[in-house]
Amino acid sequence: MTILAVDTTGPVASVALSREGKIVYEAAANAGLTHSSIVQPMIDEAARVSRVAPGEIDLFACVAGPGSFTGVRIGVCCVKGMAVALGKPVVALDALEVLAMGKYGFDGVICPILDARRGQVYSAAFTFISGDRPERVLPDDAVPLGDYLSRLPGGKIMFVGDGVGVHRAAIEEAMGERAIIAPDHIAQLRAGAACALAVFEKPVSAVELEPLYLRKPQAEREREKRLNG
Repeated sequence: MTILAVDTTGPVASVALSREGKIVYEAAANAGLTHSSIVQPMIDEAARVSRVAPGEIDLFACVAGPGSFTGVRIGVCCVKGMAVALGKPVVALDALEVLAMGKYGFDGVICPILDARRGQVYSAAFTFISGDRPERVLPDDAVPLGDYLSRLPGGKIMFVGDGVGVHRAAIEEAMGERAIIAPDHIAQLRAGAACALAVFEKPVSAVELEPLYLRKPQAEREREKRLNG
């Protein structure tokens, strides 16, 4: 099976191709350019270097959120368009679980956090107790950082995701030596992990692909606030 995975949910845009379980191409960009301008060229380059024709892709994997509302929409629209055009199935992946998948083998609790602005984080927690897929310790949520940290179990914990850079000082103050802060080269989501996770998901038709939001967009929240007085 040939899988193309795309992630544009955070500051890093990432694309990967896997063939029969082997990653044959992966690229990531965090150069301050908009994802809408770089993700399609990245996909084209992945296909060119890997010598994979569009029709040879069996499955599209989209990291569908949570994350930046604009970024999530870019990735979902991009993958949906390609999958509809080619008549191929898709899987929608949870960004927090994909982050945990990238830390396969860590023997503690993996704590993916994404910056949700206004002091909040998109968060969850996972372990690799057994098997090749992360097992949930905490469900996805959008909460203040302190609330999330108070829910974590004891033992060794590793923080990953774009929320680490924003909240590092607060994490270290609250968690002390228990906290392992992943360095940037392994803290960010990579599409190769999405390829690996995609095989565990049930494919759906492209028209069924939808963004995964944990809360309403800011503009909608502010509109409701005005309407409520």
